[in-house]
Amino acid sequence: MITVVGSINLDIVATGPKLPRPGETVTGAKLARHPGGKGANQALAARRLGAEVRLAGAVGADDMAEEALKLLQAGNVDLSGVQHVNGETTGVALIAVSADGENQIVVCPGANTVLRPADIEFLDIEHMMGVLEVSPETLLAAARKATGFVSLNLAPAMGVPDELLAAADLISVNETEAAFYGGALHRLDAWIAISLGSEGATLWRGGKEVARAEPPKVTVLDSVGAGDTFTSALTVALIEGKSPEEALHFAVVAGAVACTKPGAQPSLPKRLDLDAWL
Repeated sequence: MITVVGSINLDIVATGPKLPRPGETVTGAKLARHPGGKGANQALAARRLGAEVRLAGAVGADDMAEEALKLLQAGNVDLSGVQHVNGETTGVALIAVSADGENQIVVCPGANTVLRPADIEFLDIEHMMGVLEVSPETLLAAARKATGFVSLNLAPAMGVPDELLAAADLISVNETEAAFYGGALHRLDAWIAISLGSEGATLWRGGKEVARAEPPKVTVLDSVGAGDTFTSALTVALIEGKSPEEALHFAVVAGAVACTKPGAQPSLPKRLDLDAWL
């Protein structure tokens, strides 16, 4: 089983003709609400790709919590590690999406900020995935408990304890995050995956590129959730024992397919959805 330690949000999405510049108002957008949060997205993505998954996270004791957890429950993700916290709001992401699928995101983390190491102490953890929308201390506590594969998505970019980085078997970042961490990533004894948007992704080990994959041509409706799908697919593939080349190709295809539908969690592909592309 994979235990995902990460954020749970409700995404409020405005899709319009273009993204606003600083100080600009853009009208004509359409509004939608979807469950989200990088932790929840990655948990559901891994589940839809065939893994047994448990999510460890926190939501508020409010009416948004049920909406944020709805697709996870429907997708049979184990929610026994989710805390309902009095006095906190469920996390919210305010997302603007342009006609060509680009996005801007502002996150109000709410209850995600109060997930602590003590909240995961009761969990038996085999494989573990973590994202930096919860505290690094909580991720480190989970990584120490893990008996199998440890995957870290270093997003959003921030300072991370060396001990947490050293515990990872796989670290995934995008180009911006890779630039933030610099050469420190390539000094680690871990797979380093760098997603390159429409150009695909590369996989590194010991400072050397070991695999590169390009995505299939798709019509992009919404890129929200594509990075989370990529990370989960790569983790699942490596746990399943696929070669680095096969695993990276699988992940890049999964991320591309996630761009063909609107919303983060509604767009996450199922394993059968990928067969035609693969």
